[in-house]
Amino acid sequence: MMSSPSLKLLLCILPVTFAATFDVSVGAAGNFKYDPQFVTAAPGDIVNFVFHPKNHTVTQSSFDQPCVPLAGGFDSGFKPVAAEGGGLPNWQYTVVDTNPVWVHCEQKGHCGQGMVFAVNPPAEPSPKSFAAFQALAISINGTASATTATAASTAYVTPPAPQWQTATATVTVANSVWTTTYSSYDGTPPPTPAAQPANHKISVGADGLTYTPSNISASIGDTVTFEFHPKNHTVTQSSFLNPCQALDQTSKTGQVGFKSGFLPVGADVTTFPTFQITINDTAPIWGYCGQPGHCAAGMVFSINAVESGPNNFAAFQDLAKHTGTVAAANSSVTATSPSATDKPASGALVGANVPYGIATVLAALGMVFASL
Repeated sequence: MMSSPSLKLLLCILPVTFAATFDVSVGAAGNFKYDPQFVTAAPGDIVNFVFHPKNHTVTQSSFDQPCVPLAGGFDSGFKPVAAEGGGLPNWQYTVVDTNPVWVHCEQKGHCGQGMVFAVNPPAEPSPKSFAAFQALAISINGTASATTATAASTAYVTPPAPQWQTATATVTVANSVWTTTYSSYDGTPPPTPAAQPANHKISVGADGLTYTPSNISASIGDTVTFEFHPKNHTVTQSSFLNPCQALDQTSKTGQVGFKSGFLPVGADVTTFPTFQITINDTAPIWGYCGQPGHCAAGMVFSINAVESGPNNFAAFQDLAKHTGTVAAANSSVTATSPSATDKPASGALVGANVPYGIATVLAALGMVFASL
């Protein structure tokens, strides 16, 4: 028969031995998302948050105010991450009881785009399910309440122009050393080429009027491939202050920018047309869809945007929604593939435009076959 001291020791060990650990990715692949978005855990279990680029938090809130820090609640603080790779920072929360715990990201604009998380949320169709919590965060756009969100919308103020300076850096890769001059923005990474260039895929229109993901980080030498889905979209470079107008129409320095042209895609296709650029600078790249109404609906993207401050992706998208009505009417339709000899804006070189079947022919008809 087990002695009393031994039994007590065993009982002390059991909760630790059987505690589960849940790994949750924060902002992986440039998405404003916790993955998974909620977990069902027992007291003593550990939720291990692993942070990905660029800069996010794990901040406790409440169901009724999903994007407002809870007084006395936990907060990881901001965890800036420059690039993917080994040594990603993490932060852990130990589950206290079985009551729901609500979480959001404090980075500007992230909670309002649905970047929330929960521990032990009630199941559907409860009015306090995770889906209801996330919908509430989006509906009030990351503010304290629907009333304040409406007030914020009517009091919209255009963000200031991005500030940058020309900088010089010495770059060392393997046995090669050289000096480079680049556009330095507050918060952008140094101009170091990727040791192993990567290709980043962005889906165009696969999830509605959006680029997925819509905000990514890429190193010099990396490529970005845009894959087009139904119905008819473009990838057109713009600028921060003019999000829904082609760069060549607003630039005062002769910048051309890249344009994919319209690429109509049928609903039953299995091979999708693509458009590719190569990153040659760490300066932010801004872009939009030239289909009328799409940019104004928030269909914009950024590459290497700063994470915080008035010139981040959330501010860019918000500006597009407020000024996008002038977009397509003022933008020229480019039906042919862009030339690799065009002078692009700082940040990218145009690659190949590879449509399927008769997409190139249809693209020449541009707006005629546009289907919103």
